[in-house]
Amino acid sequence: MAGLQMRPYQTEAKEAINAEWAAGHKRTLAVMPTGTGKTIVFAGVAEDQVRAGNRVLILAHRGELLEQASDKIRKTTGLCSAVEKADQSCLDSWYRITVGSVQSLQRDKRLNQFAPDYFGSIIIDEAHHAITDGYRRVIDHFPDANVLGVTATPDRGDMRNLGEVFDSLAYEYKLTQAIKDGFLCKIMAQTIPLKLDISQVAMSGGDFAVQGIGTALDPYLDQIAEQMEKVCAGRKTVVFLPLIKTSQKFRDILNAHGFRAAEVNGESDDRREILRDFDAGKYNVLCNSMLLTEGWDCPSVDCIVVLRPTKVRALYSQMVGRGTRLCPETGKKDLLILDFLWLTERHELCRPADLICEDHAVSQKMTDNLAAAGCPEDIEQAVQSASEDVVLQREEALAKQLSEMRKRKAKLVDPLQYEMSIQAEDLTGYVPSFGWECEPATPKQQETLEKLGILPDSVDNAGKAKMLLDRLDKRRQEGLTTPKQIRFLEGRGFQHVGTWPFEAATKMITRISASGWHIPNGIVPSEYKP
Repeated sequence: MAGLQMRPYQTEAKEAINAEWAAGHKRTLAVMPTGTGKTIVFAGVAEDQVRAGNRVLILAHRGELLEQASDKIRKTTGLCSAVEKADQSCLDSWYRITVGSVQSLQRDKRLNQFAPDYFGSIIIDEAHHAITDGYRRVIDHFPDANVLGVTATPDRGDMRNLGEVFDSLAYEYKLTQAIKDGFLCKIMAQTIPLKLDISQVAMSGGDFAVQGIGTALDPYLDQIAEQMEKVCAGRKTVVFLPLIKTSQKFRDILNAHGFRAAEVNGESDDRREILRDFDAGKYNVLCNSMLLTEGWDCPSVDCIVVLRPTKVRALYSQMVGRGTRLCPETGKKDLLILDFLWLTERHELCRPADLICEDHAVSQKMTDNLAAAGCPEDIEQAVQSASEDVVLQREEALAKQLSEMRKRKAKLVDPLQYEMSIQAEDLTGYVPSFGWECEPATPKQQETLEKLGILPDSVDNAGKAKMLLDRLDKRRQEGLTTPKQIRFLEGRGFQHVGTWPFEAATKMITRISASGWHIPNGIVPSEYKP
């Protein structure tokens, strides 16, 4: 890189993307939390492609994102970019990188000016938008191009899977890992005991209709301001609201409660000035009607208030991501998310738990625990506590299931027993993403699983089968217990045999055999640890 040095995970991401393309996976994803420098990663990828002689197209749906991408690429690689939008075209430019507006490029008259092999690589910023017809029209026009999608959240509110567009996931850097590595700030969450009734709000496009939310929210704005007085003192706060008029009304209410609040929206002529003043500390609260979800950075923000309830995890993560960056010069210690008790009977909402929980049961338990706590909680500690609670619940359910299995004298280990025994929450909470993962397990996968001691009937997709087989192979190499050892010993009351070394399990089975298939004297299976 000509300017900034890449962090270790950014280098790993770039190498993983190039490896996916080299392996023939032409459309791949990189998933990185807001604030971890995904633009740096795709700048590095673009530089590699230019060095290889390819033209690179960077696609985005907003002008600010294109400007940021072009500026970052120039600063970090020294490479300048042509522009393809409105009345600007890259066709007469000698620059090898083009930043392009999908709104412009998707038009047939414009798109047909380009030969199908004009771009060797396409990079899509905020790739959770890539499933729309406009993006797909552009991608399909260049059938042989390598495609990279970068996003903080690989899912969409309309539940259509990004696996329809992308073949693989090249790299994922999780939010919890970024916090642990010290590249993002600690996140605290606090549930405010104010019940906001949105049960009558209609749906639109897979999410709550903003007009309905604004109407439902109005009666609570003064009470919300009162709650913010108690918990937002000394914090730099961004509030997300559904409508411009609601945002402006809440700004006035906050000012009446002693805050220094400002408001920005897409129609604000003085938007840049207000954002500069907020950054400089003239205001301590900034209200906006979903304007600041993408492409705006103010690292000193240390409180996020989401008053635009949503089912879309990508949108929720973008809102929270406005406050996850580090800012040591201001003494920022953490980010506080204020969560409210939204009353809705029909739809599940995104909550702080959804930022880091992939398992629905753990997410629900964490949400319940946060509501009961009534004070700020570290979300990493909260998810750990919720995970332990859920594991206990699952173990109780598993004990009942095992009792039934013993009666049937099952010869194979149920996948759930195996996952619980080896304490593999990633297997338990696995949800297939790509098309091939959703297919049924192949006959060969089923045959191999059964040969290794896993009951294949309970493995309902090819992605889960592959994960299990990969884990079985890795555990064999690491010298850990086999499914058959787990079944035998846990069937006799030993606990978490999946965490034992292979040799320890072998010795215990040998001792049991030597004792006439009885538990040796002095051994209490439920308490035994090798």
